[in-house]
Amino acid sequence: MSSPSTATLACSQSCYPELKTQAESACGSFQAVPLPPKTCLTDSCATSLTEKSGHNSWERYQEDTLPPKSLPKSLRNLRYIALNIYRRLFTVCFMVNTGILIWVASKGGATTPYIGTIVVGNIFAAVLIRQDHIVNALFLFFTAAPQSAPLWLRTTMARVYSLGGIHSGSSMAATMWLIYFAVNVTRDLINLKASPALVGITYTILALLVIIIALAMPTFRRLHHNSFEMIHRFLGWSATALLWAQTVLLIRDYKPPSTSLGTAIAQAPAFWLVVVLTLSIITSWLTLRKVPVKAEVLSNHALRLDFDYTTPVPGSFTRISKSPLTEWHSFATIAVPGRKGYSMIISRAGDWTGKAIAEPPSEVWVRGVPTCGVMNIVPLFRRVLIVATGSGIAPCAPHVFAKRAEIKLLWTSRNIRKTYGDSFVNSILEAAPDAIIYDTDAHGRPDLVKLVHHVYKNFDAEAVCIIANEPITRKVVYGLMTRGVPAFGAIWDS
Repeated sequence: MSSPSTATLACSQSCYPELKTQAESACGSFQAVPLPPKTCLTDSCATSLTEKSGHNSWERYQEDTLPPKSLPKSLRNLRYIALNIYRRLFTVCFMVNTGILIWVASKGGATTPYIGTIVVGNIFAAVLIRQDHIVNALFLFFTAAPQSAPLWLRTTMARVYSLGGIHSGSSMAATMWLIYFAVNVTRDLINLKASPALVGITYTILALLVIIIALAMPTFRRLHHNSFEMIHRFLGWSATALLWAQTVLLIRDYKPPSTSLGTAIAQAPAFWLVVVLTLSIITSWLTLRKVPVKAEVLSNHALRLDFDYTTPVPGSFTRISKSPLTEWHSFATIAVPGRKGYSMIISRAGDWTGKAIAEPPSEVWVRGVPTCGVMNIVPLFRRVLIVATGSGIAPCAPHVFAKRAEIKLLWTSRNIRKTYGDSFVNSILEAAPDAIIYDTDAHGRPDLVKLVHHVYKNFDAEAVCIIANEPITRKVVYGLMTRGVPAFGAIWDS
């Protein structure tokens, strides 16, 4: 790795005297702002800024000695990798269900309708924990802790973005219980208690769930994400439709002869669970609409889209599509306080994004509501170091603008003005004049764990939030967490 040989590339109004009167325009609408003659992103400018303001430079960060990691390596990996919060939630969901299943089996089994209700209950939990409004409500609750609360409590509540562990744990548990249900209903078919239709539908749902789970494994999801999402969506819809048929047939086959089918359905908990989970699925699709968008190509690597149909909270994302039945793409929203609407930055990362940059859309499909993600946790902390690599600046920008916490921005990227345009960069630097911009073209790739720890220590931050690609995020979060630094980043669980 190359070591930086010059002072930090941090810019402020000291370097932008002419931009002071343009701040509202730059921050508010991102309209093009021509670079003034004194604009300076050179090392000499940064050095003078450091000397004038007294800010610490990262020039000597390589000379720092990182604190030792806590715990022996095996225990460290167990705590921070094998048993991270996501996996703990998964384990709790799955093991509680496994314990109940073992207990039921040891008592001689349970009735088929009882087992069926447990199956539906787990599917219900798996679906609702991914519903946009439920996710937003959970984030609202867990991020409501005041900044005066103990740091350990706020750090724990900030892990709310790991709730996907409940989704996967409940899905696996539902499949386990469905296998047990299939065995019971097959036996009941032999004893003429269950109908062939119920048995056939049960095994079809089981096959669909097994396929969904198999294709949701991280390796396939990472390599074939678009295919994963489409398969997940259509097989999930198919399983839901069949679940309706299974539930009604189960109630019909096992109701007392003296009870009418309508009465039995109305009294069955499984039926109402299916009603609610179905409504949670179709809610976002009821809001499917095509909205106009203003597109601006920032470079051959990045495109900005501006929307005005809603104003999201900082730390949220939304989905857009050109073909709503086949693929959806999630992007962070960038809202500016006091202005209606939001923007998003699309960076070249594949065929879809490349085509969007080459052929900017004038309208796109949207559905649901902007949904909270990992960066929504920032206001839990008084002082936060936000780390962005490349286009990871997009999810970070709303917090830079909102200023709901004291923030230090560390942005590592190739030539930011060439890639993201003057107007966007100016708006970031006007909102965060002490930001550290590390140009990887000029200085090479940094030892990011050491650099982040250096800035974290000098800024006296309570926490670090990082938006980067998966390998970098995992490395930095692990490197900081094992040294006692509260660190947060995306976990790629969807």
